[in-house]
Amino acid sequence: MIMKGQKINDRYQIIKSIGEGGMANVYLAYDTILDRDVAVKVLRGDLADDEKFVRRFQREALSASSLSHPNIVEVYDVGDDNGQYFIVMEYIDGKNLKDLLKKRGKLTVSEVVDIMSQIADGLSVAHDSYIIHRDIKPQNIMILENGLVKITDFGIAMAMNATQLTQTNSVMGSVHYLPPEQASGKGSTLKSDIYSMGILMYELLSGTLPYRGDNAVEIALKHLKEPLPSIREEFPDIPQSVENIILKAAAKNPKNRYSDAREMYEDLVTCLDESRQNEDKLEYKYPELDTDGKKFTKQVEKAVDIEDDDYEDDEDVKVKQVDEEEVQKENKLLIVLAAIFTGLVVLVAAVILFIPSLINGKDKIVPDVKNLTVTEAIKKLQDEGFEVSDTQKEESSADIKKDHVIKTNPAAGSKRASGTTITLTVSTGDSTITIEDYSGKNYQEIKGMLEVYGINVLIERKEVKEEDNAKDGIILSQDVEAGTKLRANDSITLYIPDIVVKYPDFTDGSYTLEQVQAFCDEHNVSLKINYETSSSYNPGTIIYQSRQKGYTVTEGTSLTIRVAKANDGSTPADENIVQECETDGLC
Repeated sequence: MIMKGQKINDRYQIIKSIGEGGMANVYLAYDTILDRDVAVKVLRGDLADDEKFVRRFQREALSASSLSHPNIVEVYDVGDDNGQYFIVMEYIDGKNLKDLLKKRGKLTVSEVVDIMSQIADGLSVAHDSYIIHRDIKPQNIMILENGLVKITDFGIAMAMNATQLTQTNSVMGSVHYLPPEQASGKGSTLKSDIYSMGILMYELLSGTLPYRGDNAVEIALKHLKEPLPSIREEFPDIPQSVENIILKAAAKNPKNRYSDAREMYEDLVTCLDESRQNEDKLEYKYPELDTDGKKFTKQVEKAVDIEDDDYEDDEDVKVKQVDEEEVQKENKLLIVLAAIFTGLVVLVAAVILFIPSLINGKDKIVPDVKNLTVTEAIKKLQDEGFEVSDTQKEESSADIKKDHVIKTNPAAGSKRASGTTITLTVSTGDSTITIEDYSGKNYQEIKGMLEVYGINVLIERKEVKEEDNAKDGIILSQDVEAGTKLRANDSITLYIPDIVVKYPDFTDGSYTLEQVQAFCDEHNVSLKINYETSSSYNPGTIIYQSRQKGYTVTEGTSLTIRVAKANDGSTPADENIVQECETDGLC
């Protein structure tokens, strides 16, 4: 675990954690040599011993470091510090598009066109170098307050000509943005990024994903089989020229897509022009389910094995594909083997489906016990041959009386074998609390009070300046308005200050040495004083500081100042300052 204040490679001093991912953790750090804030991505400790992951991590650095564009996060350094593999990147003080969508729901057409244009412009540089990002999704797109977009995390990017790294059947990335060719195990091309951009553009405009499902396999199959929903049917105000870009980018057949990001960028630049207002809906030139003469439906029949059993919506998943051997000629032997295999599958399915029924007896329908008392519900379930769990769940409800059943697990109406254990969810009544304005109060007290009512309390730190006079632990604001009624399992976010101290201008003539020393003592900064003969300044005037006004103050670092002295060589008298003259190259 990397702690605050720890130095990576004896240079990058950790300030705080700013993100965690499947492969690496990201920290805000201070570059003690170049005097700037940076983002340091450190490979997770449990993966550092895995040669495959280390190689992938290093490949990220090599891929990204070769790219230079305003819309791509810049990579400064890469290395290994006692087994800790790290990448040092440009620090982006902004939000990712996923956070923006959660806050806004969906974005306006002009905003989406601007964002997608910047993404396409940045990716065009990568595509010119034959580098595929392979994981375009809102979590990997940062946006600054001024609207500048930055593509980050080329964690699974791969140079197309790096043949020694292409021999794999593993597909990495988020299944929600997964191109059909990757889902079917055919590998990635530049057009794979285009597909992901089309899905992303759809999500930004609508606030929802076009393909959703209960698990990664179901979603991957939808990418293969289901046509893209028409976004204009739900939002008719979206211009046809904009929908055409989505249709072309997210075409299932790569032949129907843009050839690369630069071509898509050129289309985005003009899509809102008046000359394109009456544009006809795009019609595909090539069949959508036919690529190089082979039907995608053949690929769907292949097994999709999800290695991550704990699949969660919008999280990264690894989809392992089995390559399909192309059949050019009819082969009787293969037909016979296929028939035998099919028979075995049917036999195994029959065993799985029917043996439990033979053992446990005929399945029964779980009765509906909603609104019954606990006693009544238990009796009804037991009369039907089910067991009832001794442990019950509790939940607030405005509709169900206290101590009456809200629902069961398994749910009412589902079929279960006799003897299955049923868990009851019981109402605690309409337990509501009226939210007040908690600004100015201690967040721990408010958090404890609200949690008594079953409210989920989230704490988020909001960056404030020292001069704002915010106090640590005191609530700045909240996301639920005063007067709102919340009940158990509802959520509220309390915002508390994350105080960032900046260096003032010690050279403006208003600071004495005592005041500078007091500032450094308060923030655990080592002060070094060099004296310089000057005829332009009064003795004792601070004429230089090594860390300029506005730089973030980091504990454990040092500050060097130069102080004017008289021509006679005397230094200003100050009993409280330890005078330290050093030749450190700054004088």
